[in-house]
Amino acid sequence: MNQKRLAVALAAILLISAAIILAVSQDAGKSQNRVCFRENCFQVELALTPEQQAQGLMFRQNLDPGKGMLFAFPEEGVYPFWMKDTLIPLDMIWMDSNKTVVFIKKDAEPCGSGDCPLINPGKKAKYVLEVNAGAAEKIGLEEGGKMEFYLE
Repeated sequence: MNQKRLAVALAAILLISAAIILAVSQDAGKSQNRVCFRENCFQVELALTPEQQAQGLMFRQNLDPGKGMLFAFPEEGVYPFWMKDTLIPLDMIWMDSNKTVVFIKKDAEPCGSGDCPLINPGKKAKYVLEVNAGAAEKIGLEEGGKMEFYLE
């Protein structure tokens, strides 16, 4: 009888362990919000509301490598940006509704609370991706490049 109970207990432990491993691996496999160019992906925060878009990356002390912010607008239009109260240099990448890069502003410099110049792509876009300065060059991203989105 003791061997039978031991076998049942071991089977239960194995079953519970397998369920835990499966749950952890499913969580690890969940897609995070990512924007990718070829095999190069950026984990992104989404700026969807006017409030989120107005705040953007203002006052951030740093932006981890491989991370960024994706601004998504309701329709294509010309969307100028500025670096007001942004503390870190950024690459800004404008994309149309087909997720094709239409303009890149490389190495946009921080600007304090004074008069900050507008960065105007002069081209219609639906999305803008902000990443650390130098990231676009590092991955070879150029106008005409195609981005892929993996959003939750």
